[in-house]
Amino acid sequence: MFENLRKIKLPLTDAVVRSLTAGDLVSLSGELYTGRDQTHRRLCGLLDKGLPLPVDLDGHLIYYVGPSPARPGAVIGAAGPTTSYRMDPYTPRLLEMGVRATMGKGARSAEVRQAMLAHGAIYLATIGGAGALLSKRVRASEVVAFADAGPEAMFRFEVIDFPAVVINDVHGRDFYEMQGQRGG
Repeated sequence: MFENLRKIKLPLTDAVVRSLTAGDLVSLSGELYTGRDQTHRRLCGLLDKGLPLPVDLDGHLIYYVGPSPARPGAVIGAAGPTTSYRMDPYTPRLLEMGVRATMGKGARSAEVRQAMLAHGAIYLATIGGAGALLSKRVRASEVVAFADAGPEAMFRFEVIDFPAVVINDVHGRDFYEMQGQRGG
């Protein structure tokens, strides 16, 4: 199953994004940002007011996660994905700002899929229900915005060999549809 695993360095380049195909298994290493509903609402609120974002998202991946607190000696607590469609109202706007990939679990709306095509972005899914295992792939973590939101703050993670699968590619393919699944 993992014989065709592609090692991908973050942040993403346009060439790497365009080379990935729905169904590709990837191993991510480098820097990514996190955000759930509250972070997305706040980021879009800043954009609505004409204010700068707290970080430059150009070329970056946003992972839909609200990590649990770290136990003593750990970098982060459980860091499993949340359901992606909850971020769908905000995603097209962030793709316009240069976000090159999002990652969570479940399928995306038709509107988000169209926005991915328009902005050359992809969607990845990672292993739901395995947050404790995924947290072992996080080598560093820091809050970069919205600290008052607790686990829904925006974090910068440094990850190594973080597993994922490409669900939606820049060519309009959807891995869930290819497999006859709904992606939930």
